[in-house]
Amino acid sequence: MLTIDELMTRDVVTLEADDALIDVDDLLKRHHIRHVPVVHDGKLVGMVSHRDLIRALARQPLGQGARPLGVKDVMTRDVETVLPSTSTRQAIEKLLDRRFGCLPVVDEKGTLVGIVTESDFLRLALALLKERETRTPEYEQVPVSPH
Repeated sequence: MLTIDELMTRDVVTLEADDALIDVDDLLKRHHIRHVPVVHDGKLVGMVSHRDLIRALARQPLGQGARPLGVKDVMTRDVETVLPSTSTRQAIEKLLDRRFGCLPVVDEKGTLVGIVTESDFLRLALALLKERETRTPEYEQVPVSPH
């Protein structure tokens, strides 16, 4: 059984809840990502997605008295997670059922240890398709004539 531990990205770009929202777009662009876990002392406390950023910036009041938004103002707090031991199939089902783009991976104590994204699953699907295409099923093999 393939587990999330074998598929996840371990070097995760993160934010703190007190970070300024204005810096998030640059972070997303620089790292070519769409989701950023928010941590406090290594523990997952939320997520900010590219979609969250767009929604927040569209709703931000204009004018000189407007307070700049922070990560804590727009982050999703109740985040679905998986353990490293979660089967890949279970994680895919969770993504499809809930229409998520990623799942943070945490240990039993809630410490962020990785992230798995739609792109990770697409890379896995591509590798499996390539492997399948290179295998020739036995029933398609033609025996060589001894003559």
